[in-house]
Amino acid sequence: MLEIVVKTEKWERYVRVSAEELAGLVRRIGGHGDRFLVVQRIPDLPDVFAQVWHKAGGDYTLEYRDGAADRHFQAMADGPEAVIDAIAGWARHNAGWDSVLAWTPLDMGPAREVPPLDLDESEREELEKRVRAVLIGGYASRAALAELAEEYLVTKDCRPVSREQAEVLANRMWLERVAEQAAWQGETDPERLTRAFTVLQEAGITTRENFTCCRNCGQSEIGDEGEPDARGFVYFHTQCTDSAAAGHGLMLLYGSFDGASETTTGIGHEVLAALEAVGLHAEWDRAPGRAITVTPLDWRRRLVG
Repeated sequence: MLEIVVKTEKWERYVRVSAEELAGLVRRIGGHGDRFLVVQRIPDLPDVFAQVWHKAGGDYTLEYRDGAADRHFQAMADGPEAVIDAIAGWARHNAGWDSVLAWTPLDMGPAREVPPLDLDESEREELEKRVRAVLIGGYASRAALAELAEEYLVTKDCRPVSREQAEVLANRMWLERVAEQAAWQGETDPERLTRAFTVLQEAGITTRENFTCCRNCGQSEIGDEGEPDARGFVYFHTQCTDSAAAGHGLMLLYGSFDGASETTTGIGHEVLAALEAVGLHAEWDRAPGRAITVTPLDWRRRLVG
């Protein structure tokens, strides 16, 4: 798998695609409403991306940016194969990947000047504390973090953080977290959890991570998420994620779609077994409707973007 995220004009999002899947997406574009792809590395890094635009019957326009504005380049290709080779090479960090095409620099103009935040110390600490909590949760994109930073201190009469200032703050804190996770070794507890959820999903239990804002919303919406033959569900919502990120363990909510307590209890036992099989410890009193808590839990979820 390639460590990339591919986004399409159709608002599709593909995470860690294979080289063959990437090739299929490149060959597909060209029709109305489906003419470009944007490719980001995992983890996403500010101003580092590749993108391709193609209209049926015309050439392919490929761009990549490597950080600063003066590191933004463009090339043309008359067919998809050179584009596929270039993007795959870029994704793999292959030496000489850019030698396939003739690149020209794009003039993006001078970098914009962003004034520093005009916040008192308590406001700055409050803002950064909230952004970091969501960042450690591991599910937010850089764009979502910037939106949070922009809106968090807004009042009826005051908007103290501009969009540009929010992006600077989010990018700085994102890169700090990327540097932290570079030192992580082996499989993390959130990755073990995802592995357990994958097993449960394949066994007919609908699984969702960081799903909805609270239990009420989760319970009302989870029924629309499953396959027609799904027997039950297990999920955790964003408040559960916040708790896990703060070191308090992770509460899992589960149930059956037939509403029977016996089925719900059976789903609970399957969830417990799947967690134990991947090396996670969970506490549960075996009562239907009582949450399962994964604890202790070292919440180090790797960023994607």
